Amino acid sequence: MKSRYRFTATHRLPLLALTAAVAAGIGAPAQAYELLGDWPTKFKTASGTEYGVRGTIQYDINHFSDDSLPNGNARFDDLETWRRKEVYLYARRTGQWELAAGYDFQAHVWVDAYFKLINKTAGDFRLGQIKTPVGFEEGAIGSGSTTFLERSLPVQAVNQGRRIGLDWTYENVPGWLLNAAVFNGGDLNGDNDGTTWAARAVYNPVKTDTSVVHIGFAGSIEERDDEIARIRARPEANLTTIRLIDTGNLSGADQIKRVGIEGAWSEGPFSLQGEFLTIDASRRTARDYTAEGAYLYASWILTGETRPYKSGAFANVKPKNDYGAVELGLRYSTLDLNDGIIYGGKQHDWTLGVNWYLGQHFKLQANYIRAFSDKGNLALDPKITEVRAQVHF
Repeated sequence: MKSRYRFTATHRLPLLALTAAVAAGIGAPAQAYELLGDWPTKFKTASGTEYGVRGTIQYDINHFSDDSLPNGNARFDDLETWRRKEVYLYARRTGQWELAAGYDFQAHVWVDAYFKLINKTAGDFRLGQIKTPVGFEEGAIGSGSTTFLERSLPVQAVNQGRRIGLDWTYENVPGWLLNAAVFNGGDLNGDNDGTTWAARAVYNPVKTDTSVVHIGFAGSIEERDDEIARIRARPEANLTTIRLIDTGNLSGADQIKRVGIEGAWSEGPFSLQGEFLTIDASRRTARDYTAEGAYLYASWILTGETRPYKSGAFANVKPKNDYGAVELGLRYSTLDLNDGIIYGGKQHDWTLGVNWYLGQHFKLQANYIRAFSDKGNLALDPKITEVRAQVHF
């Protein structure tokens, strides 16, 4: 049977601390500036080199219902814990170079860690562990800047995450962003050995402070050393390790191809964003495998702000009022992992979200998800409620 959902005093502390701090800041203008305004997390030397620290700290609650198995037991446990504790140290000289290294103290893994050379004529070059580009929500948009708590089903399934490699980004052609990369040797956490070639192109026929049209295409070819492909996704609630749909290991996959088509439109407080993604595993020992998925979501910022956009990606809303900014979002996502004799399952989710942005550093999020899944002899349609408190600097 499902364990009863308990919001214990120990787990309550992060949310209570954040709520008390925000309340104190909003209640007193002087303190509000210190709390919600700029934080002194960086300094610049007389020579012009800047040193600093960045971080994204998130505490999540995931609650599941309508998830009973045929034997009466619940498929999911209700969970509450830290989602991320990412901390980055960096040094940079504006317009010349940047050195950064990040570690997630919750997952105990290295995140972005790279050295970047910046050149106005030739473009920017990065060497180190960086994100792979296929999957707009994951490859371009930071973990602390997503409209919903978790990335959509197809992005989770298709995106490769981070790898060690070299990439090049070029933005000197008006309206265009070009990116190419090669990854080799897995990642800094000792996983995913192999080689990947990847590219992404973004075109902005419209790009102003309040209006954006985003059209993008990304693709990659991966050759894994272990020749194993596995495509799966969590139910857009990522404290759990359970997946409702999963192909299992597909052996003999000597080449994995990924393709993503991106689109977004933003006009004042309104925006739409969507993506279609496919993944194809060429197999030496069996029939080739193909899966596909897509998502589309709408966002409305009730307080009138616009989603900031720069270098082919959206960022967190910047409130123009002392009480912050409020955003509503609705997303539909779908993922089909069935192909031939491989029955990975199908799933589609509806997610309703609300975000409260409090200054530059605090963000409160709540999502309600209706998930529908079918994997052969097991069909589950859980309801999921998620809450997140985030500190970002």
